[in-house]
Amino acid sequence: MDIRCRKTKCAYNDRYTCKAKEILIRKNTECDKFEPGDKPAVDKTKWLFTDTPPKYAPQRDSATLDINCNAVCLFNSDGKCVANGITVNDLKEKPLCVTFLHK
Repeated sequence: MDIRCRKTKCAYNDRYTCKAKEILIRKNTECDKFEPGDKPAVDKTKWLFTDTPPKYAPQRDSATLDINCNAVCLFNSDGKCVANGITVNDLKEKPLCVTFLHK
């Protein structure tokens, strides 16, 4: 499973890959594990139109990570996420799961 996080200010974000031991997506699709870190947010507009792509951390094996979900989502199977991958957005207020599809 590909686990991508665009919330670069999170303490668990390592070059757009979540390094938390577990993830919980709440009923409102918000990532419960978000913890503000001391690193600055990455301004993606600086590399959006350049020839140099961003550096991503290696993909994690989902077997090393517990992905729990309380959202009423197509990918929620008895509280576990069964999507091929998840992405958490970079809204200023809340980190939301953008893989969410209403059931």
